[in-house]
Amino acid sequence: MTDKAAGEETFISHLVELRDRLVKATIGVAIICVALMLWPGPSHIYDIIAAPMIASLPVGSKMIATGVISPFLVPMKVTLVLSLILALPWVFYQVWAFVAPGLYQHEKRLVLPLVVSSSFLFMSGVAFCYFFVFGRVFKFISDFSPTSIAVTPDIENYLDFVMSMCLAFGATFEVPVVVVILVRMGIVSVEKLKEVRPYAIVGAFVIAAIVTPPDVVSQLALAIPMWLLFELGLLVAPAFVRATQAPEEPV
Repeated sequence: MTDKAAGEETFISHLVELRDRLVKATIGVAIICVALMLWPGPSHIYDIIAAPMIASLPVGSKMIATGVISPFLVPMKVTLVLSLILALPWVFYQVWAFVAPGLYQHEKRLVLPLVVSSSFLFMSGVAFCYFFVFGRVFKFISDFSPTSIAVTPDIENYLDFVMSMCLAFGATFEVPVVVVILVRMGIVSVEKLKEVRPYAIVGAFVIAAIVTPPDVVSQLALAIPMWLLFELGLLVAPAFVRATQAPEEPV
């Protein structure tokens, strides 16, 4: 077999492996989605997601649906997104299983902790956004709005807002993982990151101002954790580098 034919065969085998991992990841998400549809059900899930908004509205107020199929479609979308979030450990594991055969043994010691920490940090960001940020943001908006305006949010617009905020906070909480990867790959050193700390802090506030609503509460709620997680990444990065260094060859 020629080198070209061997290379093509290897490439095809990688594509087949990638397809199998994607199928397994999709099946995992689908299983969780079916389970959530059976219990507690899409309607109840959306009621839970909408609870922070409803709590900030006047007593007896409800959200509205302007689309004909919105009362059906929006809860289904929420259920699907929640299924993906809950299945993140399984999805990340499939990614790890795909890349693991091409890694050295000392590099494999880095991947699995990163898979676990990435899943945990993303879910922590979403939970922080839901339990801490939403209630304060919606209360701020409700208190700020004039009494002549009846606040009746549309469920589709609310879903877009919630998903964008949860994605922003989930991605923000991945900062330590990004720092560890950059340091481990040798792209930047911990000392250099410490030198640019002031710029990182300013960047955190700029990013928060871009991805969050124009209120101080949500901007601070995103910028401050981003800065603290950057500091956490600086603390744990050296330990990860030491743990995943290649063993020294005997002289």
